[in-house]
Amino acid sequence: MKNVKLSDIKVLFDETTIQNRIKEVASKLNDSYKDEEVCVICVLKGAVMFATDLVKSLTMPLTMEFIRLSSYGHSTSTSGKVNAVDIKLPDLTDKNVLIVEDIIDTGLTAKFLLDFIASNFRTKSTKFVSLLDKKCSRQVDVKSDEYCFEIDDKFVVGYGLDYDGKFRNLRFIGYADKSILK
Repeated sequence: MKNVKLSDIKVLFDETTIQNRIKEVASKLNDSYKDEEVCVICVLKGAVMFATDLVKSLTMPLTMEFIRLSSYGHSTSTSGKVNAVDIKLPDLTDKNVLIVEDIIDTGLTAKFLLDFIASNFRTKSTKFVSLLDKKCSRQVDVKSDEYCFEIDDKFVVGYGLDYDGKFRNLRFIGYADKSILK
């Protein structure tokens, strides 16, 4: 792993832009669910900041669950294999489920999780919301019901997203030139 410094990171979306967009997405979800209860499933570790800020703007009754999946390991690109680190969930039968993810990249993790939910539970509804959508990298046909930002082929960090476990604490979403990461 290359030693990337904060000075190597360029701002893609600043804190104000992120927070404003999250409120817009939350408003759409509030309109969609009305007052129906929702079980929010946060995919750790990357989505924790997004999920936390999103639920603060949701008005319906909700519960939260947390799972851990991994497909990157210590790399800047997906391994192509989804590792279910911790995927224990309560019975979601007849519940509205909202999966909150940091980024849909290849779509492999999203597809894995949607297939897992569909094969193990008969939910009332299942929606998928992501902070970022990198459609240009999609390997499988999967779409988010809502997303905050579409990005091109950049390796992003900050606001929960990391590089080798670092930079999750940044208040913005940034990127480093791929040449620095190699």
